[in-house]
Amino acid sequence: MSGKKPWLTFLSILICLIHILPFYILITTSFKAVDDLSSKWVMPGYLYLDNFINAWADAKLGIAFKNNIIVTAFSIVLIVIFGSIAAYPLSRRQTKWNKFVYLLFISALIVPPLTSLVPLYKFMVDLGGMNQYWGIILLHITFHLPMTIFLYTGFISTIPRELDEAGMIDGAGQFGLFYRIILPLLKPITATVIILHGVSVWNDFQFSLFFLQKPDLRTVTVALSSFFAEDGNKVGWVAAGSFMGAMPMIFIYLFLQRYFITGLSSGAVKG
Repeated sequence: MSGKKPWLTFLSILICLIHILPFYILITTSFKAVDDLSSKWVMPGYLYLDNFINAWADAKLGIAFKNNIIVTAFSIVLIVIFGSIAAYPLSRRQTKWNKFVYLLFISALIVPPLTSLVPLYKFMVDLGGMNQYWGIILLHITFHLPMTIFLYTGFISTIPRELDEAGMIDGAGQFGLFYRIILPLLKPITATVIILHGVSVWNDFQFSLFFLQKPDLRTVTVALSSFFAEDGNKVGWVAAGSFMGAMPMIFIYLFLQRYFITGLSSGAVKG
């Protein structure tokens, strides 16, 4: 077993480098001047902030960040609320109907969002959800609920049923039992859901591109895509904008990371 440890250490370092190197290149590109033709692997010996200033002003990232915050915050809050409430009875009551509903949610995980883009577009037009915050929020909730329910159901199944029985003896109803006893124990899996789906919603491009077409409703990813054109690509501006766009999710992950692994491993347990 000891002979495997050096290989495991080497593999761990290699995986870390694979994830760190793109971020390193992003940083070096962000702080380089347009006329700097040095290698992307070399960190510039100066601090060039014009890429950040130009990206913020030209892509109107202030408005884009506001749109991202609104869409992501409301989507994640509703995903957590609906996902946890739906998972509780699915985990605690193993009836045939509940098992069927659970399998129905899990089967939705295999459906790629792009395959349903055309009918979704027509549906949102008929519903009046085009260029509306609530329209794209509804889409995010729909496509992220299956995984959320899967994680919450697995995590709740690890919570002893004796806690439910103790709460019922004390006179707590189903909602009070969930709100007072179960919900406070869901912090690890909730942190996992926030990180996983928060990053996905924040970085969403396909839904934002099709369903938020007004310039003042563009999200960060769509706003940065405007820097790519046939007559030239403003790589430094894109790198700077991407760097700024990644910071909120990085801070959230650093704040919640102590719960992340616990929630992910426990939430993957089969209920």
